[in-house]
Amino acid sequence: MYLAAHGAMLIALVVSLAGAAVACYGGWHSQFGKVKLLEQLQSLAAILVVFASGGLLYALLTRDFSLSYVARYTDSTLPFFYTLSAFWAGQEGSLLFWELLIALSGFLLIKLPGYSRLSSKHKLYFWMFFLAAQAFFLLLLTAMSNPFTALPNPPLEGQGLNPMLRNIGMILHPPLLFFGYAGFTIPACLALGAVLAGEQKAWNAPAHNWILASWVALTAGILLGCWWAYMELGWGGYWAWDPVENASLIPWFSATALLHTRIVERKFGYLARSSVLLVCVTFILCIFATYLVRSGAVQSLHAFGEGAVSIPLLLGVAFSGLISVLVYCGMPREGFQQLPPLGTRVGMIVVLVWLLLGLGLIVLLGTIWPLISQLWETVPAAVNQDFYNTICLPLFTAMTMLLAVAPWLGWKDENWKPKFALISLGIWVVILCIGFMQGIRPLLAVAGVASAAAVFVTVGMLFFVQGKAARSKTFIAAHGTHLAFALIVFGVAVSGPFAKTWESDMGPGESVSVEEYTFTYKDLRKIQTEELAINEAVIEVKKNNVVLGELLPQQRLYRNYDHPNSEVSTLFSLGAELYATIHDIENGRLRPLRISVHPMINWLWLGCILICFLPLFIWRKNKNSEGEI
Repeated sequence: MYLAAHGAMLIALVVSLAGAAVACYGGWHSQFGKVKLLEQLQSLAAILVVFASGGLLYALLTRDFSLSYVARYTDSTLPFFYTLSAFWAGQEGSLLFWELLIALSGFLLIKLPGYSRLSSKHKLYFWMFFLAAQAFFLLLLTAMSNPFTALPNPPLEGQGLNPMLRNIGMILHPPLLFFGYAGFTIPACLALGAVLAGEQKAWNAPAHNWILASWVALTAGILLGCWWAYMELGWGGYWAWDPVENASLIPWFSATALLHTRIVERKFGYLARSSVLLVCVTFILCIFATYLVRSGAVQSLHAFGEGAVSIPLLLGVAFSGLISVLVYCGMPREGFQQLPPLGTRVGMIVVLVWLLLGLGLIVLLGTIWPLISQLWETVPAAVNQDFYNTICLPLFTAMTMLLAVAPWLGWKDENWKPKFALISLGIWVVILCIGFMQGIRPLLAVAGVASAAAVFVTVGMLFFVQGKAARSKTFIAAHGTHLAFALIVFGVAVSGPFAKTWESDMGPGESVSVEEYTFTYKDLRKIQTEELAINEAVIEVKKNNVVLGELLPQQRLYRNYDHPNSEVSTLFSLGAELYATIHDIENGRLRPLRISVHPMINWLWLGCILICFLPLFIWRKNKNSEGEI
């Protein structure tokens, strides 16, 4: 069966290459009648990839340890849902999952009404690019990263999934990222195809929902990864500017810039060339993010280590970039259009786009700095968190202020509402001054809170000023998303700088009092399952002699893993959330118990949830639903 699954991928590779060649030949000779054949080839390729994916899933569910991939990422005690997540836990499986999403995306596109309205010429050029991209990933899977490699001497038991991946966040975080990555393949190829077909605006309508869904999935994947880091790694934070964390953030910057250039393009026709460039850049950065994770070029907790796919991925990035630049340079300029001045909403969107791209460039350079520094250093130099925090956090604060002020500006002229803009700015100044006079430091955190408050006030005033328009889906999607972003900024500004941490060795029955809290070590529970052994400490928490509840931090020892893992316990609060971990246990004594207080942390998670759902309000159900912001 596994030979058949590998053979299915090989046939899909040949089919994709043949389709790309047919499309290229048709485009070269201006013969656009082969579109139906290309659609049939894509459908066949999708069926073959689904078959291959089913083969790997079957091997995982049946615990067939004759496959190297199954032996490395499962064992006989692994629960069902974690067995499913093992599909994308390793390099080979994650690449197959990505290819599966690409293939299904192409198959789904054929069935959608927006595709049927494209010209044959546009469709032909689209398939030329899309099938080539699909063939690239199939080449990686069949030649360099085969998930169906068999072991000559299969073990009786598998290694099992890494304990840190046995978390609900890891069930959802990687597939959401891959959906975001794969989803941008469709709009990028639609845009390139439209340019070559001489129908530059034809890609906008069919690409709208793909861009929206891909941005939402990418955003959700990144933010869910933050929550996983907070709940699983035990250090109390959620973003460490790790190279692999940065890898997924870099295409998010360009994708967010793309969303805003398309707003201006749909309304006024400006920035059409910029939108094409940005959608291509986003797709290329998605491939580059995969290179960073799988090349071993940067050291990271999340990286897969050095692999055979690193050079092909880098070549894929270079080739995709070359093609995109050539197509972009060949785009016709339909007359020079003077952009409105900066004192307009269009001007502020342009500033926002440049801020996003600047942030992306800074994070990119910081991430690959070890590679760059090799040119003159014998020991590669990596930048630390202070570099990112010093440069990026002020820019994020500036972006937030743009969201507070820009809605009061006119779209193309100076017809703005100074009274409301001054109220928003006044809120920012007042909070900043109060923080300064009260001696609250760092002042940047106060500025972040002030910026978030200014956005809250702006959205609230807009709701009343715009009347009926403020009840529209467009308003909810645009300004609701900005409000959710402000919640995230607020949560980050407060939870990080103002967190407090205490550590103390504790024996059963002992209590520790810190500020207004009292922590009492009540019991140590032992739980044994076939999968793991658990030591769970029961910590009673009182605040000002009032019982708040119990913290239940755990130490877990999984089969096939010698090192115990700490499991976090939290006491939920919309104010200050308590967070506890155990480093080690000796004869029932906690060495030490580590407790943190994270103020306003759950406003961050609330913002994360809202920012992933509110943009879907502008989902287009038909060709008359413009979804303009």
